[in-house]
Amino acid sequence: MKLYNYFRSSASYRVRIALNLKGLPYDYEVVHLRRGGGEQLAPAYRALNPQGIIPTLEDNGQVLTQSLAIIEYLEERHPEPPLLPRDPAARAKVRSMALAVACEIHPLQNLRILNYLKDVLHHSEEEVNTWSRHWVTSGLTALEQMVQAGQNRGNFCFGTTPSLADLCLVPQFVNARRFGCDLSVCPTLVQIEATCRTLPAFANAAPENQPDAE
Repeated sequence: MKLYNYFRSSASYRVRIALNLKGLPYDYEVVHLRRGGGEQLAPAYRALNPQGIIPTLEDNGQVLTQSLAIIEYLEERHPEPPLLPRDPAARAKVRSMALAVACEIHPLQNLRILNYLKDVLHHSEEEVNTWSRHWVTSGLTALEQMVQAGQNRGNFCFGTTPSLADLCLVPQFVNARRFGCDLSVCPTLVQIEATCRTLPAFANAAPENQPDAE
């Protein structure tokens, strides 16, 4: 397996955690999001991933994109340890937590969105950071309520083992801290993130532990 990714990418971080939890070795291929105007926009990479985003996973001749789709592919090919519960309703709840991050929070503070706000709409750095803090804080506040309301509470977002929801939560906290978000609004999530980071699969996937970390 080969993972095209960047150390600071939240979406890449999710996939690295999944690969580590499942004990799957992979080749780490750097796609630098800033160097040379962004290596993800180069024709050679866009031939692999027409969206020009990361991550991309190559496995047995298959080229897969979108982090959650990649993780679900890994889940189906390598079901142990499971990242989704077996019960359909429980699976839907875990997916809803994961999507609350991956679809509602993360896209609004993605690099290409922030660059558009600055370079095309001419917002200042502080205005862009304020935008990011608003949407990250709003999203994490809602996720805090979702997790607290869950009937299957444990040390993680859902139950007693890491799930797809935790794989999305931990990378989002890196972004939240980078933008200076007030994390006092989500004390439960703070505890869950701390628990996750004690696990080698999460720690080894962290941005600062990647070969391209700056």
